[in-house]
Amino acid sequence: MPVSTATAWGQLPDGRPLHRWTLRNAGGAQVEISDLGATLLSWQAPDRQGRVGDVLLGHADAQQYLDSNAYMGGVVGRWANRIRGGRFRLDGIDYKVDRNDGGNHLHGGNDGFHRQRWDVEAEGEGLILRLVSAEGEGGYPGEVRVELRLRLEDDGTLDLLYAATADAPTPLSLTVHPYFNLNDRRPDIRDHLVRIEADEFLAVDAAAIPVGRQGVAGTAFDFREAAPIGSRLHWPDPQLRLVGGFDHCYVPLGTPGVAPRTVAAVFEPSSGRRLTVETDRPGLQFYSGQKLTGQPGRHADVYGPFAGFALETQAFPDQVNGPEAEAAILRPGAVWRQHTRYRIDTA
Repeated sequence: MPVSTATAWGQLPDGRPLHRWTLRNAGGAQVEISDLGATLLSWQAPDRQGRVGDVLLGHADAQQYLDSNAYMGGVVGRWANRIRGGRFRLDGIDYKVDRNDGGNHLHGGNDGFHRQRWDVEAEGEGLILRLVSAEGEGGYPGEVRVELRLRLEDDGTLDLLYAATADAPTPLSLTVHPYFNLNDRRPDIRDHLVRIEADEFLAVDAAAIPVGRQGVAGTAFDFREAAPIGSRLHWPDPQLRLVGGFDHCYVPLGTPGVAPRTVAAVFEPSSGRRLTVETDRPGLQFYSGQKLTGQPGRHADVYGPFAGFALETQAFPDQVNGPEAEAAILRPGAVWRQHTRYRIDTA
């Protein structure tokens, strides 16, 4: 189905206009995207009875997205997740990036990709979104050019295909940050059944910085068989207490960087909706939304804790300061690519 034409949707502080587009499929689903942050604003999907409802959390207008610190539905970069101390060394040079999460760097800094205006082009039944990140932006070296191709397929899959180049070596890890609630009639997600295809996750310290890999067996983090989010939150696990719930990166099974493989599936029993996540990334961040308290919603409402969950496909948090740092560096002449697919259907 064709993409809707651009609809006016507020403006940036400098007066530049913002817009929204709509992707539709033959199954009655539709996804709305803004040029502000390449943000997924809404995802209308049918439940098992055929009733269409919105499965994404979102704000009411563009200004609320600009003011928010929840990264609601936006593409985050240059670095998804955290960098310890807002520092890294690259090719013998020390760099300091924005420290916007206590003493650490989070999701690209104060004015990351989620707060920038992307160029948007309709192509067939999909969209191409482009962004140029200038040298020094957020403290990062080099200019980076990003392209994101979005398409909503008839089986309910939202296909995201990223490509990026740089004119100087720079860390790069992008992800989209939608918050899902597969039952639009309930205010939280604790009844959702989560399955994550991973034997290991990254244990963290009190600042949510990884301290090492840990096996999931025998812990609250074992979602190799589907389990409800809510019941796991009550397990006496010190990792849960550190961050108030789940905010941890899993190490999905399979070989990253080859082709998208299934890394997670979430089922909501009342609506019958099911979310499946496929990616070629090495990491999957599972966030249970415990810090959403006070975030404004679309309808003059305010979200509470556990109003939505996020499954973010990415490199490992703070990877730039670890032994696998080189795998997270984009160098001139190379093309950084990512392929992630979110599918919503019913069961």
